[in-house]
Amino acid sequence: MTEVVCSRDAYERAVETTVRAIAGEEGGAPLVVLDRTVFYPGGGGQPSDTGLLLRAADGRRWTVTGVKRAGADVAHQLEADVEPPAPGDRLVAEVDWARRYALMRTHTALHALCGVVWRDYGALVTGGNMEPGAGRMDFEFERLSSDLVGAIEATVNTELAQDRPVHVRFLPRAEAFAIPDLIRTKVNLLPEGIEEIRIVDIEGLDLQADGGTHVHRTSEVGRIEVTGYESKGRINKRIRLRLVAPEG
Repeated sequence: MTEVVCSRDAYERAVETTVRAIAGEEGGAPLVVLDRTVFYPGGGGQPSDTGLLLRAADGRRWTVTGVKRAGADVAHQLEADVEPPAPGDRLVAEVDWARRYALMRTHTALHALCGVVWRDYGALVTGGNMEPGAGRMDFEFERLSSDLVGAIEATVNTELAQDRPVHVRFLPRAEAFAIPDLIRTKVNLLPEGIEEIRIVDIEGLDLQADGGTHVHRTSEVGRIEVTGYESKGRINKRIRLRLVAPEG
């Protein structure tokens, strides 16, 4: 099983690791399995990280274009038609930090949006997606108006400015599911076989089961701007946002 370091410390930018296997190719691009990694493999609407693998022995570098889970392992996709490192090679896995940090800020912003919408309007999440610096979330709203969206935007920015701590912890499944309203999505996406649940808690605002990377405090997000809203069905409405403050 690949140790995914970012699940416990999203601020770790590089880690020493060993190649466990080459798990074939995808479109001519080798898939490298490591024993530990700082790369987030994607999921929950957050895309996977990108970055580099470096071999200190000879200075060789490989670009990681994407990462995905392969059973209990994590496979790192390299550029097509390159000779991959060999099993047993000692490497350094280094994430593209600027991209990762933008995704951390964006993901926390979306959780703040979810927290405000759930607390103030009781609307469940029906979907979401993000890219560095921008994202969207779908909710069970029957109606949305510019006035309502404007009020939501203002409230989210007020909450972000409170500099709320963001905690990550792991709980046994039974203990986690005893928390009221832990699952804010319309459908529970957590497989039955997962016995330890990762919890992300924006103190005093939002607490959810989540696997993605987040900042330590809401002040790191800066401010958000709602860039649009639209209907995706009778009771399914989409809110789009972007980050408007520079990174710290």
